[in-house]
Amino acid sequence: MKKWIIPVIVIAALALLSIKTYNSTIGLDENANEAWAKVESSYQRRNDLIGNLVKTVQGAADFEKGTLEAVINARSKATSINIDPSNITPEQLAAFNKAQSGLTSSLSRLLVTVERYPDLKANQNFLELQSQLEGTENRINVARDRFNEAVKPYNSHIRTFPNNLLVGFFGFNQKAYFEAEEGSEKAPDVEFDFK
Repeated sequence: MKKWIIPVIVIAALALLSIKTYNSTIGLDENANEAWAKVESSYQRRNDLIGNLVKTVQGAADFEKGTLEAVINARSKATSINIDPSNITPEQLAAFNKAQSGLTSSLSRLLVTVERYPDLKANQNFLELQSQLEGTENRINVARDRFNEAVKPYNSHIRTFPNNLLVGFFGFNQKAYFEAEEGSEKAPDVEFDFK
């Protein structure tokens, strides 16, 4: 009669370990998904502000049409890339980052071009939008950092033994970190044209 007690205890211990590991993994996964949602929310805020900025700038009668079109096209491309937070891959993040970089670049060109328009630079709506964009860029950076902070414990959890044996069975995969663009470690060359 005592022969069945040991297998039952072993099976019960394995079942409890599996439940604990599964529930812990779900919690860490949800934290990472929430952090990603905040990254997307920050980018969405920037896209919304850019739309308002473009409308304000379009009010300047002789403003460069090509610069505005570049911003509008980059904004459209940046908003077209969607990532499934439950299965973030390095390739998806690279595509997302590339689209966002294109938007950042075209926005920078727009803001540099604005320097030639004193009336626009003095426009209170434009100044407020520009200030909000600067704050939003900071929010984006904080959100990306927090996403990486949420991904680390998740990835560590699913890679440690014996969790790695159990979570693979449940279909959990490692998440990619948000990384800097290739070449961003190099300082940009700044040239001033004093003509």
